[in-house]
Amino acid sequence: MSARHSLGRTLQSLLPSLRSVEDLLRRAATGGEIFGQLVTVTAAHKSETPIEVACHVSPLRGAGGRVIVELSDATQWRQIDREHALMSQRDASRRMIRQLAHEIRNPLGGLRGAAQLLERELPTPALREFTRIIIGEADRLTSLTDSLLGPVRRPQRQDVNVHEVLERVVTLIASEHREAVKLVRDYDPSLPPLSADPDQLMQALLNIARNAVQAIVGEGHVIFRTRALTNFPIGAIRHKLVLSIEIEDNGPGVPADLAESIFYPLVTGRADGTGLGLAISQDLVSRHGGLIEYQSRPGKTVFTVRLPVVAPAPEAP
Repeated sequence: MSARHSLGRTLQSLLPSLRSVEDLLRRAATGGEIFGQLVTVTAAHKSETPIEVACHVSPLRGAGGRVIVELSDATQWRQIDREHALMSQRDASRRMIRQLAHEIRNPLGGLRGAAQLLERELPTPALREFTRIIIGEADRLTSLTDSLLGPVRRPQRQDVNVHEVLERVVTLIASEHREAVKLVRDYDPSLPPLSADPDQLMQALLNIARNAVQAIVGEGHVIFRTRALTNFPIGAIRHKLVLSIEIEDNGPGVPADLAESIFYPLVTGRADGTGLGLAISQDLVSRHGGLIEYQSRPGKTVFTVRLPVVAPAPEAP
C-alpha cells in the first residue's frame, strides 16, 4: 500500500486481520512496555493465502502515547522450524522402522521353516492347505518388513530429466486410477537435469501420487507441477538451485489428527492403507539431500518434493 493510501488510517482498517494486536497497542501506549506476537494476516488484494507475521510493538519515547509497530514476514522462520521438525521426524522414523523390521524378521523365518516341516508330515491336502496359509502370511509379512527397511543402497546417481520420471509416474497412475480423476501437467520445461537415482525418485513420487488419487472421493483432479527455486534453503543448507515438484489434489485434505505424524511409519487415514508410503518417500528423498513438505486444507492438498540440483555429500545408508 502506498503512503498516500495509508496515512491517517488505523492499522486495523488497513489490515483487519491485525485486530488481534489492538490490546498490545494499548498496553504499549499506556504502559510503555515492548511486546511481540506472531499473527496471521491475509492481504486480500494480493492473495487469499494467509501469511504469518512477526508483530513488534514498542512505545515511541516522548511522543505522547504513540507507538512504533514493526511487521516482518515470519514465513521463512516458521519454514525453517518446520523443516527441522520434519528432519528430526525422518531420523526417528528411520531408526524406529528398521529396529521394528529386524525384530519381526527373525521369528518369521523360524515360523515359515516350522510350517514347511509340518507340511511334509501332514497326511491330507486339506490339512496341508492350513500350512500353506501360514507360509503365505509369513511371506507377506516378510515383504512388509522389507518395505519397512527400505533400500539399503545409496542412490545410483545419474543425470535425470525429472519430467521423464514424472511421465512414468503419470502413466502408471493413469493405468490404475478411475477416469473420474483428471491428471493435469503443469511443467516448467526449462528445468535442468537432476543428479538423482531415477528408480528411487520414481518410487518416492509414485507413493505420493497414489495417495493423492486415493484421497479423492468421486470426481477430482491431481496436478503435477514443477518449478525451479534459486538460492533456496533445505534445512540448514542453502542451495543455488532447487527443483520443486508439487503433487496437488482437491480431496478432503489430511485429517487433523494425522497432521503432525503423517510421515511416521504405520500412520494412515485409510482402512486399507499400510502407512508406509510417505515414510519411505521421505527417506528416499532425504538420501538425495531433499525434503518432502505438505500443506493441506479441504479441497487443496499439496505435497512438495524439494531436491537440490547439485548432489550433496553422500549420506550413510
